[in-house]
Formats: sequence, C-alpha cells, structure tokens
Amino acid sequence: MQALPILRACLPEFEHFPLLGSWAARRAGGIAGWGLKPSSRKARDHADAHGLPYLAVEDGFLRSWGLGVEGHPPHSLIVDSVGIYYDASRRSELEQLIQAADDFPAEELERARRGMQRLRELRLSKYNHAPDRTLFADQRPRVLVVDQTAGDASIEGALATAEDFQCMLDRARSEHPEAEILVKVHPDVIAGKKAGHLGDAGEIPGCRLIGETLNPWALLDAVDTVHVVSSQLGFEALMAGKRVVCHGVPFYAGWGLTDDRKACPRRQLPRSLEQVFAAAYLRYTRYANPYTGLASNFEDVIELIGDQTRQHHRLAGRWAVYGLSSWKRGFVGDFLGELSRVRHLRHHQPPQGAEADERILCWASRLDENAATRCRQSGHALWRMEDGFLRSIGLGVDLARPLSLVVDSLGIHYDAKRESELERLLNEADFPPALMARAARLRERLVALRLSKYNLPGARPLERPPGKRLLLVTGQVESDASIAHGTVDIRTNGDLLTAVREANPHARILYKPHPDVLTGARVGALDTAHEALYDQSVSDVDITGLLDMVDEVHTMGSLAGFEGLLRGCRIVTYGLPFYAGWGLTEDRHQCPRRRRTLELDELVAATLILYPLYVDPVSRGLCNAETVVTLLEQQRARHQRPAWWTYLYRGYRNTFIGRH
Repeated sequence: MQALPILRACLPEFEHFPLLGSWAARRAGGIAGWGLKPSSRKARDHADAHGLPYLAVEDGFLRSWGLGVEGHPPHSLIVDSVGIYYDASRRSELEQLIQAADDFPAEELERARRGMQRLRELRLSKYNHAPDRTLFADQRPRVLVVDQTAGDASIEGALATAEDFQCMLDRARSEHPEAEILVKVHPDVIAGKKAGHLGDAGEIPGCRLIGETLNPWALLDAVDTVHVVSSQLGFEALMAGKRVVCHGVPFYAGWGLTDDRKACPRRQLPRSLEQVFAAAYLRYTRYANPYTGLASNFEDVIELIGDQTRQHHRLAGRWAVYGLSSWKRGFVGDFLGELSRVRHLRHHQPPQGAEADERILCWASRLDENAATRCRQSGHALWRMEDGFLRSIGLGVDLARPLSLVVDSLGIHYDAKRESELERLLNEADFPPALMARAARLRERLVALRLSKYNLPGARPLERPPGKRLLLVTGQVESDASIAHGTVDIRTNGDLLTAVREANPHARILYKPHPDVLTGARVGALDTAHEALYDQSVSDVDITGLLDMVDEVHTMGSLAGFEGLLRGCRIVTYGLPFYAGWGLTEDRHQCPRRRRTLELDELVAATLILYPLYVDPVSRGLCNAETVVTLLEQQRARHQRPAWWTYLYRGYRNTFIGRH
C-alpha cells in the first residue's frame, strides 16, 4: 500500500504513512489495511487492540486501464471506516450513503446521469485492457451467468457460498429455457492458474463457456439478462439497461433495481440507479492521478482512462521501426503502448526486413520520397512519427526526453502536400459538448500556466514598447521538413522578414529565432542585411510572454502561430501549417482539402487531445494531455535552467556533429 502513488492524495486527512510496527506508527491516528481480506487481519487486530479507527482501503470501481497484478497503478481508491462495500454482513459507508440518497441534490444526480452515459460511450469498466468486439451475428436470446474465482472475499461478503454458483446456473437454465447460457469464467480458471465454480459448464447442453479476456460491454451487448453473485459486472449491466438477477447481496442489491434471491433486512428503501451511482462512484470513491500524484475527480479519470484505452487499442499489434537514433529507440516503444510489439529494422529502405503483419514506422523527416510507394506495393502500412505539440522542458536536440509524440497513418501534420490524420480529424470529427468543454479548460490552463512546446525559460523580461503596432516574427529551422513540405514560396527566415516588412512598413517588428538555431545545432541564422529588417531581437525572451504582448504573429508555419491562437493573437501565415485554412488565421495561401470552418476549441480538441500520444516519463505508460500539462508544470518548477551536461553535450554536438 505504501507504494501506491495515489495513497497520499486519497487520504488527505493523514500526513504520515509509517509501516505498522515501526517506531513512527506508535503515534498513528488510524490504521489502514487492504479491505477486510485475510491480509489485513494484523492491521485490524492492531486497531482493535489500541482503540484506533480501522480504514479499509480497496481499489475503486473505475480502477485503471490495465490490471493491478501487472503493475498498473490505480486511479481510484475506496476508503471506508465503517465496513467495506462488498461485505453485506455489516454496514458500510456506501450503504449509509445510499440510504441517505434522498438528500442528494438534483445537480449531483444529473452529474451521475452524465457519468453513466460517458461510461457507456467509452465502454469503460473497472479494468479496460480487454479487446472489444461483437460476439455474435445472430439475434438468438442469450443470458449471461458470471462466475468468480474461488475464495473471492466478495462472495462470503455477499452472504453467499460456493454452492450458490451452481444454483445460479441451474436457475438461469430453468428460467430461460429458450436462451443460450453464456458462462463468463475468469481467464485464469481456463488456464488452470485459479479455481472457479463453473469451469465444467461448457459440457452442459445449451451452455457456452466464455473464458477469453473481453470488454464487459461486449458481453452485455449480447444478452438481455445477467445473473451474478457479487460481481461488479452486475452493476455495469444495470447501466447498460439489462435485467440483473442477484444470487448474493452485492452493494447494488436490495434497492429495488435488481431481482434479488437473497435479502438484506437493512436495505428496504427503493433507490434509483442515479442515486446508487452517485453514492458509489461520486461520493464513496476517491480519485487521483497516479502520474502526477494529485487528487482528481471522476470525470477527469474517465477521460484519462478513456484516452489510454483508445490509444492502446489503436496502436496494438506488431511494428517494424527504422530511421531512429539510438536515443529515440529507447522511448518509441513507450508511445506505442503495451499492446504493441516493436522491432527495430537495420534496413533503411522499407519494407526491406519487415514481416507481412508488421506496420512500418519511421521518424517523418527520415523518410525517402519513394518509401510510401514501396510500402504500398508490398501491402505494408506506413506510419510516420514526430514530436508532439506539448513536448518537454528543453529541446529535442539537447536530448530532452519527449512527453508527447504524434503517430500518423496518413501523413504528418506539417506536410500540407498530403492529408494527415490531424487534417482528417479537423475535417470530419464530431466535437460533442463534453469534448469542447474539455478543450476549453485545457486551453485556458495552458495560457494561465504559460506553457508552450519546449518551455524554455526566458532570461530577460520585456515590457511592451509604446506606440506602434507590435508584430512578432518567428524564425524556423530552414532545413526542417516542415519548411520543405509546409511552405509555398517563402522558405527562409530572411525572406519571411522581407515579406513582413514590405507589408507592414510602419509596424514595430520583434524577431525570435528558433531555439535550435540559437544553440548552433540547426540551420537558419540571418545575414546582416536581413537583420536590418526587424526592430528588436527577442531571442532570450520567453515565447509565451511575447504572445501575450504582441498584436500579431507572422510565421511560415511555426507552432508559435498555434500558441498565439490560444492567446487570442491575430495570426498571419505565409505557408500552410496545420492550423491554417480553418477560418481562424489570415492565410497567404489556401489548401483546397481544408473544407471546414472551425471554432478555436475544435482546433484545440483535435490538435492536443485526439491526435497526439502522451507518456508519463516515470511509469513510461500512456497518459493524456491534461496529465502532461501538470507534469510540465511540475518539471518546470524543479528545473529552472539546463543542467551542466546539456552544455557539455552542446559543445560536443556542435564540434563533432555540426548543424543540420
């Protein structure tokens, strides 16, 4: 329990967490243990002997993407000082909350309705790693019977015994003679690792064992009635609108929502599904982000696990990766998720060396012109990878590890010559109100925290000069692939400054060179003639401070243009960056493929929430945009300037590698 990254956030009423038996534990104000399981016996006995409250801690009902036994940290915990939700032999805090549900305000019940709807939309459960697919093509009536592993504490807690499982199966068969009985057993039972109760049910006529790992919603789609003893799947079946028969007394039984075959005399009050959900998921469960260590809420955890699930299943499968430096090879697998299998190719002419079922992935700027043709002819899917838009504290050329990347099956966001997944999202995606609200909160937070792609600290503050209209011109790396594939006629920083000055002869122009150019690693420095075109260099001023100050941003296609949009700047583009052509910028060139007028938060939702991949650098697990914003905030507070080894590496790179 001490190793749980969310323990402190979920127990804010306590300051210290010493181990039972340690010297510091002598001053404890309470004893916490894992539920009412045998492993917590010592803790409960100690609490009784010393007159201390015992806190039963358990995983929440919406726990994580992957399994705890495989090392995935929980996103929620239950903390109960009265009993525990799965033990119907005594009261619990959850039971008390449900009994008091008449006092829940209308807005909380509406929140519960929205929460259940979001769980249905994202098809989330306690664990969410299992594949989701349609099980049957026909409409034959089917009934689900849910087995559990032998010895599960929730069985005895639900006032049931092992014999109740066979009784449940017999009743399901007799009450549904026309239906096929699907018996869901734990995969570990099929594998012989654990014992269940209904492992032989497949030999019974009319019964079918389901032992594979499946998304619970796939099972619920196939049936009309669900029989359980104490499984949480029964409550999810209620959310799915199914009839639920309880052969034990789980937390959701006894409130008029289920067909109960055992009674709990304490539960006599009818309760709505919204009331039980609000009590269990909104009040009883405590939420925290395991990657930031900070307290969270139900809605944010839904979106985090939903994003993890979406990306894991999108990227599942085998990958053949090439064209990456040894440094990038160290982290690319993290961004492809735990359902992927990554192999690095020696060949740099794909698809040489790739197997038939492998998708080919390359850093976008390392692709040769004929790679797509060769892959298409061989039947291989070609994907491109590039840095994300909220990348890191520090530069990629300084080997600062990224927190975000993009992986694109169509093109890449900076290549205006072809469609990318981002462009398709912007053209075709639906942006429901919940996603728009999320994008607005993310945008406002980025602006308030003054975060950008690299988050380099500006050494010099700058006050806005009085008088003239103030323009910011952002330089770029002239050898970068975004210049080769995202510009039309202006391709150098000098030409950009010339065009801006000609169009704005009386404005005051601030020029900010690209940070990679400043370090000496990349091409793009101005000559003396072009330096005379701007009024002031702001190379050492923070980009977010400049964006807050200027009236306009003029750019070929720098990400600073997108960051300026977030802050309400007028943006003039001289190339075709991903954010141009949607009615939000003043564009010198048009892209006929971009057919839609967008709101700013629709652009934010696609660009920062739906398109990129995000990874927590400690756990190396997929996370989401909001999590990375907090991680960047935390990292920036710890690192105010580059470490000494960064300067040492810059000297080595500039001497022996040179600019590119």
